[in-house]
Amino acid sequence: MDIQSIVETDITRSIAELYPGNSCDVQLTPTKKEFEGQYTFVTFPLTKALRQAPAQIGQAIGAWLLKNSTVVSAFNVVQGFLNISIADTAWVGLLNDIVANPNFGILPTKEQSVMVEFSSPNTNKPLHLGHLRNNFLGDSVSKILAANGYDVVKTCIVNDRGVHICKSMLAYKLFGTDASGHGETPESAGMKGDHLIGKYYVLFDKAYKAQIEEMVGQGTPKEEAEKKAPLMLEVQQMLRLWEKGDPETVALWSQLNAWVYAGFDATYKRIGVSFDKTYYESNTYLLGKEVVEEGLQKGVFYRKDDSSVWIDLTEEGLDQKLVMRSDGTSVYMTQDLGTTDLKYQDFHNNRQIWVVGNEQDYHFNVLFAILRKLGRTYAEALYHLSYGMVDLPTGKMKSREGTVVDADDLIQETVDAASAAADDAAKGKLEDFSEEEKATLFQTLGLGALKYYLLKVDPQKRMQFNPTESVDLHGNTGPYIQYVHARIRSVLRKAAELNVVLEGPVAATQLDEIEQQLVFLLSQYPERVAEAGTAYAPSYIAQYAYELAKAFNQFYDRLSILKETDPIKLHTRLILSKSISETIQKAMGLLGIEVPEKM
Repeated sequence: MDIQSIVETDITRSIAELYPGNSCDVQLTPTKKEFEGQYTFVTFPLTKALRQAPAQIGQAIGAWLLKNSTVVSAFNVVQGFLNISIADTAWVGLLNDIVANPNFGILPTKEQSVMVEFSSPNTNKPLHLGHLRNNFLGDSVSKILAANGYDVVKTCIVNDRGVHICKSMLAYKLFGTDASGHGETPESAGMKGDHLIGKYYVLFDKAYKAQIEEMVGQGTPKEEAEKKAPLMLEVQQMLRLWEKGDPETVALWSQLNAWVYAGFDATYKRIGVSFDKTYYESNTYLLGKEVVEEGLQKGVFYRKDDSSVWIDLTEEGLDQKLVMRSDGTSVYMTQDLGTTDLKYQDFHNNRQIWVVGNEQDYHFNVLFAILRKLGRTYAEALYHLSYGMVDLPTGKMKSREGTVVDADDLIQETVDAASAAADDAAKGKLEDFSEEEKATLFQTLGLGALKYYLLKVDPQKRMQFNPTESVDLHGNTGPYIQYVHARIRSVLRKAAELNVVLEGPVAATQLDEIEQQLVFLLSQYPERVAEAGTAYAPSYIAQYAYELAKAFNQFYDRLSILKETDPIKLHTRLILSKSISETIQKAMGLLGIEVPEKM
């Protein structure tokens, strides 16, 4: 039963009968909390044609609905706003429909495929806090799009080559190996491979800055010192050796990357993120050169006197953009042109989405503009899901200076904070948990806290992460919603122990106001899923899950469930509670968050 559609149809009928020859686009919105009712119809658009006051029109339509509609039980008019209350029998029917639908919240197939590219790590450092927001966004958007009926492909491009990678390689060669060539390993260091290589990236930066400072002290201009510092010259030589396939350089590159990949895999497994296909820049960075040649032949690109290749995008409100250096080497734009073509050839997706921070907004505007000029059929279906950076209370993070919060450390810190918060709130209730069950619970709460905190904020907004706030059991947090779910499951277990039937259909003829609100909120879930899919906004789902959890707590505090003596009311409240727990689980699942059965 789609109550909103029924009411909208009834209002359309009322206008046709009350005001022959007149019509309008009837759309309902949820009634504001300060007014009685569940749906609101705005009558202002009708006033000009009908030459009546908005309130007068509302009264007439409301009276017609009360007499003719099978689902409307009452109405009130506030100026031009007709607030409509729904009959209990309609709510009960809707609840039964929800209970009977195992796919509630999963929308019909769109018969279209979408690629979501996210994570995009560099193999010179471990994943950090910014990567966590990226991964959680990409994973959640993928789940939301799948719930919207799309066939979703999750991809990752690994930046595994270039000057920044050679910096870690050179530092490892200089500072991590002895005269005999034996070097530090993740096992000997007692570190994950990505953390170990990240350590050498920081060591390079410190040594490089020391060289610059020394050269500047000897009279070399700083800009020149940055280019001619011995370490930078060695890095550039190492990159040239790698590109020529020098066996020793490639062997070092392969070994360090293998350690990093093992570290990445451990982090991805812990946070529950996976990919359908991973692309590597070392395999794709040359592909764009063919696109550049194509663009030159089509007149889309032009070559300057120094042999560098450019495109003029001033008519698109951008500027002139380099797509190949004068020495024939690729820039990032060249690589992305080739990789985007490759991804389309591999999957022929109807849409490609990149989850990348907003510092790359300009880059993607240029990329999409170039692909349109090249005549790519898929170019209009490309989208950059831009998101704001994540700051710490201490300020902006910088990988090369070692001020980044590693993802693994932050996850553990949040798990530890969740453990402390849960222990404090439980007051002995965790005594029945084994140590293994406690560890699983705290992991679930910690990851839930971290994911929810990063996803509840609109993606475009810059934000600051606060681990202590994220694990608060009283507020708009992941653990609060997880606790409400566990509370409901506890009620249902106790009901089962009392041999109370937990199956539908509901036979009630009357509902309390808070029960009506809960059924209404439940019915909104598919719409919220659709809205989140359209806007690529997990924050919509996070807000919905919080609203539903908060409404259940109000219901739990106001009405008795297990102590209710009326068997019909008891059955109704248990079925309603069960549906709420299942919907919370579905909504949190779209955020990549697990909900515990008990806390």
